[in-house]
Amino acid sequence: MNHQAILALYPNVVSIFDTTAYDKDGNEVTYDQDAVNAWVDPNAYKAKRAAEYPPMTDYLDGVVKGEQAQIDAYIAACLAVKAKYPKG
Repeated sequence: MNHQAILALYPNVVSIFDTTAYDKDGNEVTYDQDAVNAWVDPNAYKAKRAAEYPPMTDYLDGVVKGEQAQIDAYIAACLAVKAKYPKG
């Protein structure tokens, strides 16, 4: 059960227990399970990028030492991650 998808697709849903969704008044909300299954988190790329970005200390070390090649390598690595995980 993808609770995040139900909450994103059905803004009137405020709580979910087991497989049943409810609105603010406690009324059951019917949802389309196929739509829920097909939903893709538009922000999923953020976590994937964060996990693969090189450490910022690599960039700062290059700045402090004045090594442009190290700075350029850091920027290239970041751009490669951005290309691998484009915004949804």
